[in-house]
Amino acid sequence: MTFTDRVEAGRRLAARLEHLRGQPVVVLGLPRGGVPVAAEVARALGAPLDLILVRKLGVPFQPELGMGAVGEGGVRILDPEVVRVAGVSPDQVAEVEARQRAELDRMARRFRGGRPPTALAGRTAVVVDDGIATGSTARAACQVARALGAARVVLAVPVAPAGWTSRFAGVADELICLDEPATFYAIGQFYDDFTQVSDEQVLECLAPTALAADGSTDAEVSPIPGVPVTGRLTVPAGAGGVVLFAHGSGSSRFSPRNQAVARLLNHARLGTLLFDLLTDSEAASRALVFDVQLLAGRLTEATRWLRSRQDLSDQPLGYFGASTGAAAALWAASEPHAEVAAVVSRGGRPDLAGERLSLVRAPTLLVVGSLDDVVLELNRRALARLRCEARLTVVEGATHLFEEPGTLERAADAAREWFVGHLAPAGSLR
Repeated sequence: MTFTDRVEAGRRLAARLEHLRGQPVVVLGLPRGGVPVAAEVARALGAPLDLILVRKLGVPFQPELGMGAVGEGGVRILDPEVVRVAGVSPDQVAEVEARQRAELDRMARRFRGGRPPTALAGRTAVVVDDGIATGSTARAACQVARALGAARVVLAVPVAPAGWTSRFAGVADELICLDEPATFYAIGQFYDDFTQVSDEQVLECLAPTALAADGSTDAEVSPIPGVPVTGRLTVPAGAGGVVLFAHGSGSSRFSPRNQAVARLLNHARLGTLLFDLLTDSEAASRALVFDVQLLAGRLTEATRWLRSRQDLSDQPLGYFGASTGAAAALWAASEPHAEVAAVVSRGGRPDLAGERLSLVRAPTLLVVGSLDDVVLELNRRALARLRCEARLTVVEGATHLFEEPGTLERAADAAREWFVGHLAPAGSLR
């Protein structure tokens, strides 16, 4: 099997990773050659893209022999057996580590520019390179990803020599490779174009506002200035509006239910911004998860950020909220200068918006499952307090999370119809 270049290899590799779509995945490219491959995988899966920065610790008098590795966040992995057999002293280990950490810091400054790495805690880390030769760096990357808290580690490459998987026993949870040729001299022999990847190309892959050739946008963004949270902005070419998602308690931008709704909206030529309202440490606090005023403030900040983008400043905006996120969406929509054309609450807690309900001006759709008895009653009461155009849609046979067959699709269809019906007219008046 031969690949035209790293971009084609990434697209073909992404097809083998389709089973990870909708899961809490972070795609990690090994710089520099693995980053263009990883960028295609991240784009296809709708997952965030980041680097996995590692440096191998080589035995001083035999550098190709790895005795460990260092990674960001102070991660240090040492193989005591190699250290013992090679007779490496603690001072020698420290000297090698200091050199490699200096190089690690240089790479981080060059490629991150002060941006913190994407949090891996509780997520699936997909480590991607352009191929496996000795595998020492990829092995170290998997170990570092695990040490940084990844719940699962997947190593994915376009090509590797036959029998390569034995080197990764116990290091990764899943190993993916498109081709394992029996005759293997170098990774480059399997690429028509294996030109060295420059620092500038790495930075271009990581750029948060890349536009596709058709004018669409699909990028990892940081939509709340001063708060280290990330999100995914997807805007199809010719979009008629953008919907910001406010996730509920215990959820995140990786929610498969919200991602399913977002994909449906994208197909209807509406842009979507899925992002986390809280940092990982904040999300562990139940008090903050239910701090609707804080969540609404974060949503408002993200809205201002979206409005500040020249390419989106004139787009009509909508809010989609679930659970406590619905209360945050309604609270934000009630602000005096809120420019929101429509709001949809799915299985939401609009009651938590309190007195703010009567101040909402944007047309609001409340979607609740018929078997979600308590929340359904709360939504009926909230509907009575809304003074804007409002409707309650009850999805028959659905419980709170719309897990029953066909119920999520019906809820998503209702949301799509509401946004298409209310964002397009708003856009035409601008």
